Amino acid sequence: MQRTAIDTHARKRSARAGAAPARVSGTVAPGFEEVRAEFERNFTERGEIGAAVAAYFRGEKVVDLWGGHRTPERDAPWNEDTLVNVASCTKGFSAMTLAMANARGWLDYEAPVARYWPEFAQNGKQSITVRQILAHEAGLVLLDEDLPIARMSDLDDVARVLARQKPSWEPGTRHGYHAITIGMYMQEIMRRVDPAHRTIAQFFHDEVAVPLNVDFHIVLPHEIPDERIAKQVPLSPAGALAALRNTPPDVIKKILWPWSMLRRSLMIPSGQKFNDRATREVELPAGSGIGTARGMARAYSALAEGGAELGITKETFARLTEPVGRVTDDVVLGVPSHFSLGFLRPGPDLDFGSSERALGAPGAGGSFAFADPDARLGYAYVMNKLGYHLINDPREKPLRDAIYRALIRRAARAS
Repeated sequence: MQRTAIDTHARKRSARAGAAPARVSGTVAPGFEEVRAEFERNFTERGEIGAAVAAYFRGEKVVDLWGGHRTPERDAPWNEDTLVNVASCTKGFSAMTLAMANARGWLDYEAPVARYWPEFAQNGKQSITVRQILAHEAGLVLLDEDLPIARMSDLDDVARVLARQKPSWEPGTRHGYHAITIGMYMQEIMRRVDPAHRTIAQFFHDEVAVPLNVDFHIVLPHEIPDERIAKQVPLSPAGALAALRNTPPDVIKKILWPWSMLRRSLMIPSGQKFNDRATREVELPAGSGIGTARGMARAYSALAEGGAELGITKETFARLTEPVGRVTDDVVLGVPSHFSLGFLRPGPDLDFGSSERALGAPGAGGSFAFADPDARLGYAYVMNKLGYHLINDPREKPLRDAIYRALIRRAARAS
């Protein structure tokens, strides 16, 4: 397909004097020019510093844009191969690996976790199923003992801590966002069911990243130089105040209250340092992912096409895309959430994709990636200036909407 090359400069309205203008580069397929225009508006009107967006339609790349700066000081450009941490977007790729394990017959979603990990049965967890873990229904949001980040390299030690944990509620009776711990439990399940006992990061590298040429990593590899890594801009109190009108009050209360499960869960493991390379090199399958939008969209494109390229069977794919069912308020977030088999799913209070079969994961600050099987779309947006929306960040949603408008126009022309 012929592509429209982009090499434009957009002046940042909010840039400090003397800073280099934001540069936008990349390609879009004919018909997707509106996505480019919205991406440029992110820099001229919406305060973007550095970001990238990519989309694959029917297995073909139709959007691949990057721009701005990879540092808050705006002294280094965001390049084609710039990598950025995507926080909880990582959950979707970790869930992808467990789906592959299910397709290979290693893992039964309905089985008790203790079938694969006998020690897990301690403290009333003997009946918790893999599905309940992945749906955030197990009540294992917190850890009763401190787990410093320095201990995370000893996964056998981590597994013992997890096995001793007592649920915060009767498993299966409610659900609440397991911000970090879900990745730890997924990690140990994968290590137990994989015949090679690989970590999720290693499995993803071997079975997804290399075969599909995907530039995404569940944990930052040692060999990647600092010059490729975007430095993120943390949340600020002033920005939080400005975002209050767009944030549900119950969420605000849980974020501000030091003893809420949400606040406490985000402190696991202890000792993390923002933008610290040593922290980035610790494998946390719920939050340590780092990569390009292009790589993320490519991986989700394989899922949007039915998963055969990943070795996912029709039976497993049907399980992944089945309706979530009745959803109640998330007792951790304080708002309705819709999770199934490790993926965020659309629901009455959370709309993305073209049908309820879409699946993906957002990341703190605004990043978002998902597969839309009905539209046959794989999509990802990443950035280094953190925002305050749980989903539908005002920089990301216009890009997503523009892509769907392009697909509608394309379908109209074809009919």
